Amino acid sequence: MKPILLGIVLSLALVGCSEKQSGQSSSDQQGAADVRAGQTLAQEQCAGCHGLDGKGTAPAIPHLAGQRVRYLLASLAEYKEGKRTHAALRDIAKQLTNADARNVTTFYSSLPPIPPVPTDGQVISPYERGKTVAAACAGCHGADGNSKSPRIPSLAGQQPRYFVAAIQEYLTGAREIAPMHALVRDMNRVDLEDVALYFASQTPAERAGAAVGDAAAGEPLTAVCGGCHGYRGVSDDAATPTLAAQDPQYLVGAIKAYRTTRKHLGMQRAVAALNDKDIENIAAFYSAQKSKPAENGQRLVQDLTDKCGRCHNGNVDNPSLAIPNIAAQDRDYLVMALRAYRDDRRQSSVMHVMSLPYSDSVIESIASYYASQPAR
Repeated sequence: MKPILLGIVLSLALVGCSEKQSGQSSSDQQGAADVRAGQTLAQEQCAGCHGLDGKGTAPAIPHLAGQRVRYLLASLAEYKEGKRTHAALRDIAKQLTNADARNVTTFYSSLPPIPPVPTDGQVISPYERGKTVAAACAGCHGADGNSKSPRIPSLAGQQPRYFVAAIQEYLTGAREIAPMHALVRDMNRVDLEDVALYFASQTPAERAGAAVGDAAAGEPLTAVCGGCHGYRGVSDDAATPTLAAQDPQYLVGAIKAYRTTRKHLGMQRAVAALNDKDIENIAAFYSAQKSKPAENGQRLVQDLTDKCGRCHNGNVDNPSLAIPNIAAQDRDYLVMALRAYRDDRRQSSVMHVMSLPYSDSVIESIASYYASQPAR
């Protein structure tokens, strides 16, 4: 969820809760805006990318029609000050007088909003896409990610970022070649993120007694493990695997692999003092623990858009806030804007923190949702 492509002219960043309301409000400026002058300026400098109707002329160029004046002014000010990077737009913003900026933003704000992209009323969720992809994994890992075969790991409830990283390690040779290579080598990043979310959302099955090791003897040995893998092996870190309810023979093999083929300095140091019996006991303890889903993939997009709506829906009627309308916005532009916030390439610590956990798959789903909504 990386490059960002902005429009050539007046490509304003139309996503984000600005902590500093940069730019000038109407109360900061003298006189009323001249909409006709703004139209002339838009025709001369902006229409090539944003159209005279305020609709982006190509994918990834934002729509300006019906956008808030204060937000557009704030965006221009940030380009002018170098807080947002786009060479052509920065030059244009520097040349605009306060009156020019007020006129052209008022013109675009006065236009009727662009209609949303037609859909069938359903935004495809990463969970449903992941469910489809996961069908290829069912033969070994179970349809719901609960493996019933010794030495085959369960995927149900596993942390999603760890899952993606693990698959990539198999594909790059950082982990020993596995039979599932033929199934995953053609998956793209979004496929991996989708299937990871699907399995993360499944409920791990409880296991009977382990075929190897002594769970009671293994418990005290796991003290050093809990700092990363969570209480009784249930991780709360999306990049660290859950060990609870895992196949014990798989755990034994995985832990021993850090002595030889798997490269992870922390794990290599942690297992260095363990003998084979210790490893079997640790595996027995973790396999007997109850686990839980790491995500709620079926509600994820709805929950995230509800969170976005606290700023982008609830404050639509307050023109004093420099928060953009994003309903009916260009989907590709929203994708790139959210990626830029996530990757800290666009300034807003609030948006960075909110978007940091989002995979590309989730970002695409959020963008598709808002692109399909009527402008408010």
